[in-house]
Amino acid sequence: MSKVYLVGAGPGAPDLLTLRAARLLAEADVVFFDALVHPDTVALATNARKIAVGKRAGEVSTDQRFINRALVEAARHHKIVVRLKGGDPMLFGRAQEEIAALQASGISFEVVPGVTAALAASASLGISLTRRGVARNVAFATPSIGDGEAESDWLDTVFDADTAVLYMAKSGQEKIALQLIARGKSPTTPVAIVENASLLDEQRFFTTLGGLAQSALTLSGPALLMIGEVYAVTNEVDVMVAEQQEHPKVHQQSRC
Repeated sequence: MSKVYLVGAGPGAPDLLTLRAARLLAEADVVFFDALVHPDTVALATNARKIAVGKRAGEVSTDQRFINRALVEAARHHKIVVRLKGGDPMLFGRAQEEIAALQASGISFEVVPGVTAALAASASLGISLTRRGVARNVAFATPSIGDGEAESDWLDTVFDADTAVLYMAKSGQEKIALQLIARGKSPTTPVAIVENASLLDEQRFFTTLGGLAQSALTLSGPALLMIGEVYAVTNEVDVMVAEQQEHPKVHQQSRC
């Protein structure tokens, strides 16, 4: 009997893949993989036909309806089909749409969780998302809105959270900071930005909402915007971002 596995590829580093995910990739007949999945992770599918179905903001992307149809069709001809998604399939991964398509066609499926980027970034920073007496709740949100979708309440969610992590927010950092400040969030609220979490070229930036509103960073890789008192900079050896010398409240760390 055929089965489709929605597999979390983790935040980037191939060695953060779960053992179950690695086993399924080795057994897969077909693998549909996202743009942000590391090539070494895709390479674990040694016997599979590998099909890129990535989505990247501002770039040509694979239509979700095509992916849904492709999964259904592949399951009709192959025993093990893997849909390999960056991070965890059930967080900002459009997994529910694919699950609905599989259910409608009577195809068996299983979700294999992965390490989401917020957890990898927190581990790399050595800063807990929660902290006794400082942060008792955490919110994961995104300001990104697809075509035809209604506005979300991400602003209220982030405002009310002790710690907030924004996914898919790298292109609108300045606007996000200004919106939160206008909503009533203090400009001195600490901010951390982690680009390419878990990878060798990971970079970390520390600032405040006020600093971010004046000097949004230019980032090339996927990045998380992390907001809350847990990110107050205490390390005096942080170095200035070279391109942002005129804004001394932005600090950078490269991965050690």
